[in-house]
Amino acid sequence: MENIKAIIEALVFASESPLSVDRIAEILGEVDKKEIVAVLSALREEHETRGGGFLLREVAQGFQFSTRTSLSLWIRRLKKSKPLTLTPAAMETLAIIAYRQPVVKAEIDRIRGVDTGGPLKGLLEKKLVRIQGRKDVPGRPIIYGTTKRFLEVFTLKDLSELPSLKEFKELQE
Repeated sequence: MENIKAIIEALVFASESPLSVDRIAEILGEVDKKEIVAVLSALREEHETRGGGFLLREVAQGFQFSTRTSLSLWIRRLKKSKPLTLTPAAMETLAIIAYRQPVVKAEIDRIRGVDTGGPLKGLLEKKLVRIQGRKDVPGRPIIYGTTKRFLEVFTLKDLSELPSLKEFKELQE
């Protein structure tokens, strides 16, 4: 396929959400996944080396262009919007869900020591948390987990990139 690099770059650029290697392979048809991974790696390195306004990141099990964090002030001015803000209660609730998922509200409440209905509602509205179903116990409580948007906002490939408790302790010291 001629100019595969330009095609893949255009696909990632045009996609509204992170584009997976599998999806790119599905669109391109006859191109090997190893070749797609190699092209994505080359594109990633090019954009990083160039030092321009955006770069290619692997987030939420796919690839997406994003602006450099150091330029966020200018982007906010352009969009005249505030960055995504979370209250301390919402951040605590989100952390519990991220590390304990799938988790029910009663467990989140127990860990935080207070009712988490408000923060949980806000996280659902911001699409950082989703309902994964119901637990098969009496009362059938709702099970919560993080979303693909959570991975995008925190620029994580997947949940395994969350810092470990050991890393948190090292930061405190």
